[in-house]
Amino acid sequence: MKAERALPELAPLDMPRHRVNEKGFTLKRHQRQFVFPLTTFLSRLFVLVSTVALSAFGISEMYSVLSTTTVTLLQWLFLSLFSVNFIWISFAFSQALLGFLLLLKPRLLRVPEAAEAPFRTAILVPIYKEEPARVAAAVKTMRQELLIKAPGKYAFFILSDTNQAEAWLAEEKALMPLFDNDQHACPVFYRRRANNKERKAGNIADWVTNWGADYEAMIVLDADSIMSADSMITLSRRLAAAPEMGLIQTLPTIINASSLYGRLQQFANHCYGPIYASGLSAWHGLSSNFWGHNAIIRTRAFAESCGLPLLPGSPPMGGHILSHDFIEAAMLRRRGWGVRFDTDIRCSYEEAPPSLDDVLTRDRRWCQGNLQHSRLLLAHDLVVPTRLHILSGIMSYLSAVFWLALIIIGLAIAVQAQFVRPEYFSDPSLFPTWPVFDAERALRLFVISMFVLLAPKLFGWFSALFHFRRCKHFGGPLLLTCSTLSEILFSALYAPILMLAQCNVVYKIFRGKDSGWSPQSRDDGALSLQQAYRAHRGHTLFGVVLGAIAYSLSLKLFLWLLPIAGCLMLSIPLSWLSGGEKRGRLFSWLGLFTAPEEKHPSEIVRTFRDNTKHLQPELPADSPLECLDKDQALFSWHLAQLPLLDSHKPGEFHAATVTAKWKLEQAATLQELQAWLDPAEMLALLSQHSHIQTLRDNGLVTQS
Repeated sequence: MKAERALPELAPLDMPRHRVNEKGFTLKRHQRQFVFPLTTFLSRLFVLVSTVALSAFGISEMYSVLSTTTVTLLQWLFLSLFSVNFIWISFAFSQALLGFLLLLKPRLLRVPEAAEAPFRTAILVPIYKEEPARVAAAVKTMRQELLIKAPGKYAFFILSDTNQAEAWLAEEKALMPLFDNDQHACPVFYRRRANNKERKAGNIADWVTNWGADYEAMIVLDADSIMSADSMITLSRRLAAAPEMGLIQTLPTIINASSLYGRLQQFANHCYGPIYASGLSAWHGLSSNFWGHNAIIRTRAFAESCGLPLLPGSPPMGGHILSHDFIEAAMLRRRGWGVRFDTDIRCSYEEAPPSLDDVLTRDRRWCQGNLQHSRLLLAHDLVVPTRLHILSGIMSYLSAVFWLALIIIGLAIAVQAQFVRPEYFSDPSLFPTWPVFDAERALRLFVISMFVLLAPKLFGWFSALFHFRRCKHFGGPLLLTCSTLSEILFSALYAPILMLAQCNVVYKIFRGKDSGWSPQSRDDGALSLQQAYRAHRGHTLFGVVLGAIAYSLSLKLFLWLLPIAGCLMLSIPLSWLSGGEKRGRLFSWLGLFTAPEEKHPSEIVRTFRDNTKHLQPELPADSPLECLDKDQALFSWHLAQLPLLDSHKPGEFHAATVTAKWKLEQAATLQELQAWLDPAEMLALLSQHSHIQTLRDNGLVTQS
């Protein structure tokens, strides 16, 4: 049985690698309307003034709280840490307030769109050890709509970086029925990289340099992404109508959450997300950010701008850039291309990590990538909004360190007041040097800080409450209010655990530990109590110690720190509760954390759910070689996808390939060969066209 190679003819496009510091090239673009930069300027002014005014008020209040006489060294340190944290939450509040105010007014301007996009668009689906049946269902669902609404305009490329033999064959088995090279319809192609250097960024760059010249634009998705045909067509038309634009980012909506933690993220995304997104879009203007997926990119702009630099040194802070998306947006903007965030495009979906433990696993990778960005924060010719994006990404993890330091310094001040004798009359003065706190101001500042922290969520609740259709989709005003209050409560319970875990990640990265590259979990995230104990026993111990120190000093201090120490003490049961579909059913039954797409899904979500309803894991029960032996279609398909020539460079020694070839020549039976091969050798054998031919020629497999 002869099978075709699941790739089109090569269409190479040059993608030079750039340096961290180099001159930008502001390209001459079509003149934009005056109203857009004016609204952007006013939005930025609003955020700046609000952040500065609120921060100045909070910091001055804290200074007044700390001492009515002289501020001690520890108090100065406490004030500094408080200032950093308060500026950070004031910035978030200002953006949310801007978004809330903008959503109160009707949309007056329509984003320009071309009548029809005069180019073909590639839809890239990078995957790495994903559940292949789920990927196949997603591609099939999106393709069905595109075949009807835009035949001949789009092509899917499933770009695999999977590096395990069993998972690779499972991908091929699930995806080969989708293969279609009809350019007048909606072709589906599949490519697996033998060398997955630079991870997802390298995967996309490999496609650009091999096939990018044939496609004016590319829509980049994640393995868990779904977009409707109308959304993709709108993106293409908007890109066609804006020659100065290099990238248009959509607002992905979270769907299909079943666990408690997943439902919390899903509800927050639906309820609060539009508020934040509207504010971000307004002040970003044409200098927005890229989140790595659910966006359209002008291919040639990406190729000329986004060859990522190699950072000096070794991982975790050097080498390849891990979180590539922020930097790709920065480099597009540095070359003069616009990067825009269009929040009005609907039916752009993604899924969320199902449990607290899965979020922490993802955070290790994201934290390392964001801290790497500190090496690019002061790079030449980056625009100010780009530097703020980078700084915000860094602060999203360093803020946990500042928060923990604030707690520890506050505890140290309490210890000092309890046990350290003050230095009376250390300066020529009639009064002793004694730390004094203004309790009334402290309580007032605490209330203000809590309002600033929680206001964005209240804005989201208020906005949803007074939009009748949205409120109905959340289950009505009562369930919406209960869900908001419950989400605030659970977020407060999980926040100290996230704080301590992120501090630990930052510490390990600064000590030089690389986070590696783990695939994203797509199951329900259920943990046993034993697994939760192993993951969080350190957090529990820290909470006990923190609570014991506070209690030994005073009952009031213990009660003040109880929300933090108590949550850490409960980290094991809280983590256990966070994952698992069965544990999430209670909240679904109560109607809590209901999201609009749950009960009123769009057409593409309904179709996708129908296509995935009866999915079974596609991982072969047998070994990879036995699968090839039993399935003639799979054997032919696999052989057709392999390059005829050796995938290694001339003169390059690859030990696993050499030993796999020797074992292949010596083995008398397929079972004997399987027993001899280790995982690296199995992968090497399956990667070589000549080795697969030898399997057949030597009679080890029965395919003809």
